[in-house]
Amino acid sequence: MKFPCFLTTLALWSAAAVHAAPTLTQTDVYVSGKDGYHTFRIPAIETAPDGTLIAFAEARKYTREDPGYGRQDIDLVYKRSTDNGATWSPMVILEDPGEEWSAANPATLLDRTNGKLWVFYIRGRPKRSSDTARPGTDDINNMARWSADNGRTWSEAIDMTAVARDMKDPAWKCSMPGPGGAIQTSKGRLIVAMWKMPFSDFTVFSDDHGQTWKRGQLVPGPQGGDECQVVELNDGRILIDMRQETGAHRYLAESTDGGNTWSNLRPGLDVTAVACAIERYTPTGAAKASLLWTGPKGPKRKQLELRTSTDDGKTFGPGKTVSDQFSAYSELAILKDNSVGILWERGIKDSYEFITFTRVNQEWLAAKP
Repeated sequence: MKFPCFLTTLALWSAAAVHAAPTLTQTDVYVSGKDGYHTFRIPAIETAPDGTLIAFAEARKYTREDPGYGRQDIDLVYKRSTDNGATWSPMVILEDPGEEWSAANPATLLDRTNGKLWVFYIRGRPKRSSDTARPGTDDINNMARWSADNGRTWSEAIDMTAVARDMKDPAWKCSMPGPGGAIQTSKGRLIVAMWKMPFSDFTVFSDDHGQTWKRGQLVPGPQGGDECQVVELNDGRILIDMRQETGAHRYLAESTDGGNTWSNLRPGLDVTAVACAIERYTPTGAAKASLLWTGPKGPKRKQLELRTSTDDGKTFGPGKTVSDQFSAYSELAILKDNSVGILWERGIKDSYEFITFTRVNQEWLAAKP
């Protein structure tokens, strides 16, 4: 199945539905090679209090390479949608830190208590990558901004490096948020999933709506994870879903104290090494929440699928194909009408030609694969 390059909407209808048909619509939000940038990567999305969708991405100016590799310049950009993702605003540059600097790796959350929308990201010096950053320096800093007007305007950058990294650890090179997947718990705690170099996972969290932050303990285990997201389970535990580089599956761990300490690692879903999305979702009329998860079925970075767990992540049902095209990183958001939005890297010849927004309704989620 092929999609045109620009704003494209595809609707799949099932005649068997009585109330509403299962629907899936898709729109390209960012197109690599447009707006003065070589490639757009690393999607993050959040639903603002008024229902506006905010879609963040890295705008990579010169090449597709990650921050700090070769001659690279990365700006943090976003677009807004006020019609559930059908159309998107012109691109806005939230941060351009300078020639060959990087503003990258966004993760977002909404504080439901006060309506503030947060974005967490890194600011990296030229030629400094996650691997070449020097411990104890400002080669890669952790930054945050917030918006109190549904993403129209943003605060000045807040430096969170001293919390997000152990500056005295001679081996700790840098800390990276998510990407994507920060949350507010039912008790009000703000939690940002993080990973470090050398690889290991942890969170930073706030109990006073972002005025102060604390760093939790590292997830234990002989093997370290990296790109990660967190989600709250029905009993209040926190589940962290982590990428690993040496095996065929994800890693999972659980916390009973709001992300401060963690259980031992256990295997997660089988998937190629890639950033995946996990989100808490309560169908209309349901007594408890499910978990939604997206990632490429493969082989490698191809064929994005969505899987559902109804037992707090112990098991996941069979995958439902979102697209059989090339795919890579993905992120999830719950829309105001309780449909589900997926922001993901898509391509026809490779995985990084577009960042695409897909919306599916509850009937599509409930339908058999």
